[in-house]
Amino acid sequence: MLLDQILVIIGGLALSTWVAWYFWFSEKEAVKIQTAEGGIQEAVIKVKGGYTPDVLIFEAGKPIKLNFIREETAACSEEVIFSDLNKKATLTPFKTIPIELNIDKPGEYGFQCGMGMLKGKLIIE
Repeated sequence: MLLDQILVIIGGLALSTWVAWYFWFSEKEAVKIQTAEGGIQEAVIKVKGGYTPDVLIFEAGKPIKLNFIREETAACSEEVIFSDLNKKATLTPFKTIPIELNIDKPGEYGFQCGMGMLKGKLIIE
């Protein structure tokens, strides 16, 4: 093998390792949602190549309102599914779609797109 081939292989492996770490193993920073007037915990989640924020912390027993804003037209982000809560919604591009939840039991509840490529998590304390 020539030196340039070895350098390309090493560079490709390094880039692949970084991509795997970034998407699957990096720590996600959780956002704690405060209770607003009326006792509702409300959050805005932008959908564009993923969910931002993708980890949210709420208090158990208080109503939750998630406002999804889909800023793309990719087929993957057409739907959001809360499988643990038996709830799903269709997300219209460039519109805010509210989803109301009532979760009394503390725990972690995942949500994802219809294809399972975009993922997020609700942490109920």
